[in-house]
Amino acid sequence: MARIDQTPFELDIIDLSHDGRGVARREGGKTVFVADALPGERVVVRQTARSRSFDEATALEVLQASPDRVEPRCVHFGVCSGCVLQHLDESKQILAKQRVLLENFERIGHVTPGEVLPPLTGGAWGYRRKGRFSVRRVEKKDKTLVGFRERDPRFVADLRECHTVVPEVAALIEPLSALVDGLQARREVPQVEFIVGDAQPEFDGVALVFRHLQPLGEADLAALRGFAETRRVAVYLQPRGVDSVHALWPQAPSLSFRLDAWDVRLAFRPLDFIQVNARLNEDMIARAFELLDLRASDRVLDLFCGLGNFTLPMARLVAEVVGVEGDAGLVARARENAAENGLANAAFHAADLTQDQRGAPWMRQGFDKLLLDPPRSGAIDVLRQLPLERFERIVYVSCHPGSLARDAGYLVNECGWTLVNAGVMDMFPQTAHVESIALFVRG
Repeated sequence: MARIDQTPFELDIIDLSHDGRGVARREGGKTVFVADALPGERVVVRQTARSRSFDEATALEVLQASPDRVEPRCVHFGVCSGCVLQHLDESKQILAKQRVLLENFERIGHVTPGEVLPPLTGGAWGYRRKGRFSVRRVEKKDKTLVGFRERDPRFVADLRECHTVVPEVAALIEPLSALVDGLQARREVPQVEFIVGDAQPEFDGVALVFRHLQPLGEADLAALRGFAETRRVAVYLQPRGVDSVHALWPQAPSLSFRLDAWDVRLAFRPLDFIQVNARLNEDMIARAFELLDLRASDRVLDLFCGLGNFTLPMARLVAEVVGVEGDAGLVARARENAAENGLANAAFHAADLTQDQRGAPWMRQGFDKLLLDPPRSGAIDVLRQLPLERFERIVYVSCHPGSLARDAGYLVNECGWTLVNAGVMDMFPQTAHVESIALFVRG
């Protein structure tokens, strides 16, 4: 492999990519993606990678700054991969994400929404209630690092602070580093996952899952228990796969969060999927219900329903809602949550929605409306199976604008639906992640 020329050079930034990097053109027209650069800027860069179709670089100096450039709040910005947009004004971040969504609709789906919905935004800091810290013992530093990966994913960022995780978790970063460094098994702990629910009598809502590759000795177990009790956090151990997760302290912690607007409480387990941004989650649910135009007589199908994040509050508003999810464990907990909340009109089924479900009992039931909240791969497989003519409205919540655009193209161009409106929701401020929502009506 030929060596990359490390000589700095100047570039004019003309656009922002979907992953938050500046876009420039070298002499000859080759595209260059530049980390930490914004449209309208002239920057000094150093090339970091190259391929046949594009090069990559990082900004060394900003010669002419964009008026939208701000000082990053975090001292680790530029090293830690957790955020890539802290240098862009918060009000402009969501507009950049909106542009990504609309460009995807046009380029991939060949569709245009009739209306662009106002973006949903909330607090830009201290919002992240679920995530995973990598852990690595670094002998040169004589320290165990606990943090997100660096931009070079081979390394763990040496975090002292984080402004995007909820404050209760941010306060634990350095204490966690010291805790793991003091364990005899410190080289056998590759990660610590965190998830935050509502405060409970025995702990303050934060749960930590310590993955360990070898059995822990009594001294290490005692240290972890002491940390849990002193810091008032729930501690779980994960010696093998997901099914091996078990509580260390308290013996039987209760994890849950409330959706107050609908008087619903959702219990969950420490590795379950929940939306990372609690405030945006409630706003997103409210917007989805508004777009569905729910009536008391409606029967609604909720696909990729998870724990029932949409299903259970919707059951307060409609005659019946059926949730379908591929993870049998999540379905079991969704049923338990329905029972705990006294929602007899919410039913749940476990099904692999990438496979043929046309013979499934729930597929043959009659529904008025459809809600979809699929993973990044989208919902094209199940959309091709559904009797779409039976629905009045479809609301599609997406964590990936490319798959949403593809599926929108199928609904509009092949099935005759109308893309009434669509918009973005800032579920992950300071990152390039785009969360979006779209409404389709028949005909």
